[in-house]
Amino acid sequence: MNLLVVGGGGREHAIIKKLKENPAVETIYALPGNGGIAQDAVCVPEIGARDIRAIVDFAKSHAIDFAVVAPDDPLALGCVDALHEAGIPCFGPDAKAARIEASKVFSKNLMKKYGIPTAAYEVFDDPAKALSYLEGASFPIVIKADGLALGKGVLIPQSLEEARAAVKTIMEDRAFGDSGREIVIEEFLTGPEVSVLAFTDGITLRPMVSSMDHKRAGDGDTGLNTGGMGTVAPNPYYTAQMAQLCMDTIFLPTLSAMRAEGCPFKGCLYFGLMLTPGGPRVIEYNCRFGDPETQVVLPLLKTDLLSVMQAVENETLAELEPAWSDGAAACVILASGGYPTHYETGKVMTLPAAFPENVTCYHAGDRLENGQLVTSGGRVAGISATAPTLREALQDAYAAAEAVDFEGKYLRHDIGQRALRALEER
Repeated sequence: MNLLVVGGGGREHAIIKKLKENPAVETIYALPGNGGIAQDAVCVPEIGARDIRAIVDFAKSHAIDFAVVAPDDPLALGCVDALHEAGIPCFGPDAKAARIEASKVFSKNLMKKYGIPTAAYEVFDDPAKALSYLEGASFPIVIKADGLALGKGVLIPQSLEEARAAVKTIMEDRAFGDSGREIVIEEFLTGPEVSVLAFTDGITLRPMVSSMDHKRAGDGDTGLNTGGMGTVAPNPYYTAQMAQLCMDTIFLPTLSAMRAEGCPFKGCLYFGLMLTPGGPRVIEYNCRFGDPETQVVLPLLKTDLLSVMQAVENETLAELEPAWSDGAAACVILASGGYPTHYETGKVMTLPAAFPENVTCYHAGDRLENGQLVTSGGRVAGISATAPTLREALQDAYAAAEAVDFEGKYLRHDIGQRALRALEER
C-alpha cells in the first residue's frame, strides 16, 4: 500500500513510524515532512499542509491507497472533503466536523446546547463590550481566540490590567490573525488536566491511553503557553471510575451532539479535560491527534494503527478493540531558545549514532541542509521513552535528551514530576 500523511511535525513523525509497522505498507509520503521524517518516509517539502489542491493532485498521481490528514489547518480547510471527492480513503474529520476545534464559539455553544459540562462563558465580537464585561469579572480568567492559533490562542490574565492587554492582543493587534475576530471569555477552572484522544467513526468511540501535557514554557508551569513542552502517559489522575464518568457525560454525548447537528465526527477526537471538584469539564476539543500527546500515546498502542484508521474510515470500529501496553511513556520536547516568542533557526543538530531500543526521537522542527539536520522551528524534537514505570520512562527520556545537541537547546526539567507525586499519593 502507498500511504500519504499530511503534515510535518513530531505528531506526524509518530504517526508515520506507527504506520510503518504494518507489513502491507510499501511507501509513505509526507507532505511536507521534515528533515528527520525523511528517514522514515518520502518527504515532499514543496507541498505545504495547507495546499489542498496540490495534496489531492499528488495523491491521485501517486496512486495513494490511504491518506491521513493530521494537522488542524488542512482539516478545517476541507482537505478530507477534497480527498474523498477524489475517491481516496482518508482518516480525519471533514470541514464541518473540524469546526469543533476550528471555532471555540461553535464548540462552546454545542456544549451549552447539549448539556456537556464545561466552563461558564460569554462570546464577544466587539472589543469594547468584552472590556466592559471584564470590569465585573473575577480573576484569573480565560480568554480564547475563536479560531486556530497553533495552540497559543489561550491567555489566562491574572488581573483586569492583564485582561485588557489580552483583548487588545487578540482582537485589536490580531496577534493570531482572523482567529481573533471573536473571543470566548470563560471562568477559570481548577484541578488536574487530562488529555484523552479517541478514535471514532461517528458512532463508536475507542479512547486511547490518557496523557498529561505540560503547556507552559518554564519549569514549575511558569511562562507563556506553548504548543506543549512534554507529556506523560497514562495520566495518574484519570482513574477507571473517572474514565467511565467521562464516557457517559462527555464523550458519547459529544458524538451524539455532532450527529444531531448534521456534522458527525470521524477521525481522532481530542478531549482536553479539567477534573474539577465539581466533576470533569471540557476545556477544549481538538479535531486531530494532539502534539506532543501523540508521541506518548501511539508508542503504547499494540494494535496496528492502519487497521484502526481503516475501521474509522469504513465505520466498522465497533468490530475492533485496540489493545494498549501496560507500561508508561514520557516525552521531553527540545525547543529553540526563546520559544514560543522569538527564536533563531538554522542551528546544526547532532544526534547520537543510535538511541536505546525503548527511546525514539520524533523530529518536529528540522530540515536537511547540505546533508545535515538543522533546526527550522520552535519545537525541534520530542524525545520519547517507554518503560514499565513512569519514573523509568522519564529517566530514559531525559538521558537521551542530553545526547541531542544544537545551539540554544531549551527543555523543561520537570516533565512528569506532578504525575509522579500523584502516583506516590495513591
